[in-house]
Order: sequence, then C-alpha cells, then structure tokens
Amino acid sequence: MSGRFQGRVAVVTGAGSGIGLSIAHRFAEEGARVALLERDRDSGDQAAEEIRAAGGACEFMACDVSVEEDVARTIGYLGSVDHLVNNAGIVMVKPLQDTTVEEWDRVMGVNVRSIFLTSKYCLPRLQYSSAPTIVNIGSVSSFVGQKHTPAYVASKGAVAMLSKALALDFSEYNIRVNCVCPGITDTPMFRYHVAKTPDPERTLRERCNRVPLKRMLSGRDIANAVLYLSGAESDGITGTTLLVDAGYLAAAEWSNA
Repeated sequence: MSGRFQGRVAVVTGAGSGIGLSIAHRFAEEGARVALLERDRDSGDQAAEEIRAAGGACEFMACDVSVEEDVARTIGYLGSVDHLVNNAGIVMVKPLQDTTVEEWDRVMGVNVRSIFLTSKYCLPRLQYSSAPTIVNIGSVSSFVGQKHTPAYVASKGAVAMLSKALALDFSEYNIRVNCVCPGITDTPMFRYHVAKTPDPERTLRERCNRVPLKRMLSGRDIANAVLYLSGAESDGITGTTLLVDAGYLAAAEWSNA
C-alpha cells in the first residue's frame, strides 16, 4: 500500500460491517487513523479488533448517528478530522400504505439526518485539515425507484441532492463533498433485502442477471471509489455523484440469462 493517507484521521459511520467496514479497512491500510462510528457495540468492537489485527490504527466509538446528542458527544472526543464518510444506512422493505410514521422517520433519520448531523459537527474540525473531504454513500436508488422500498428510495435520493448542496456550501472552506452510489453489493443489508422476497435465490439470480459485468460488487469495490474521492487524485472533483454499479444503470434492458 502507498500510505497516501498517512497521518490523517478518517471518520466512517456505520462501520461495523458491510461497505462501512470495507471503507474503514482501506483507509487503515493506507495509513489513516480511523474512527469507527457504529450503533451496535458488538459489531463495532469486532470491526475495530479486525482492523487492528491487520495492522491498522482505529478506534471504535459507539454512536447512533441519527441522534444529535450522540453525534455531538462523539465528535467532541475527536481531535482533528480530515475525511468523513457517511455510510450509515438502513433499508426497509415495506409498501408505503403499510409503513408507520415511526418507521419512515427511522429510515430518514439514519440515512439522511445522520449526514446533516455528522457534517455539522465535523465541520469545525474539517476546516483545519489541509485536504478535507466528505463522501456520502447513496445508492442506485438515488436515481431510480425500487418496489416496496419508498422510504429507502426517498432517503437515497435525498443523500445525492444533499451532497451537491453541501459541496456548494462547504466550498468556501475548501471541503470537497461527493457521493458514491453503489449498485448490487454483497453486504448483510443487501442479503436482508433479498431474504424478504418470496424466493430469495431466484431474486438474487435475477438481480445478478441484470448486471452487465455479471457479478455483485464487493465492499472493497465501493471502498476504492471512496478513497479515490478522498484523495489527491480527485482534487478537482466536488459535488459529483459517482455510480459504482457494474453497469447496472447503463442500459434500459439487460440480461445475462
């Protein structure tokens, strides 16, 4: 590894598993000290131990990023912050007519309000960085709808537009803000979504058949895109939304079957 983030501090939310853990691993591999923000203490502790066992520097900080008091307290423990990755997210498979207000608010809280909160409280620290960045994790659902996931789709559309708005507002502080939108990625959350369908094996097969590159993405695929948008190679990029979807949205119709 190049050590291109040596001496930097990266904050990654929802880093206990899946894409967030992969992002934390990649930052640590490249020399960053990583702060893992995760609500679930067991997965957070395990993730931190895994990264340290691989030689990385990291610290787990228990935090519900949808709760202002939690975010303010947690960020308050940090010294400097160079890179913020807002990855925390949840999915809910339920038609709108069956969705409660509490369920809707929970999805919006974790997927959207968390970005507002972490960006707000990290801003004073990011301003002192020589090359500060924020990368928010959206989805292909930032662009297109999916059946029976209205709250999730609405939240991910908001993530893409909030990223653009923050890129404009934070440009005066030289903070670059971008959004990475993963396609079908092999994560616990995706497996949960598939498991909610009547025939999970068929759903998985049909989903993968619609991907031109004929495979699910890995968490590392997404992490590599995040590190690109956090590093010097992308110095001229802010306010963009980068699809990492193996070609999923490139065609109106596609089948590898």
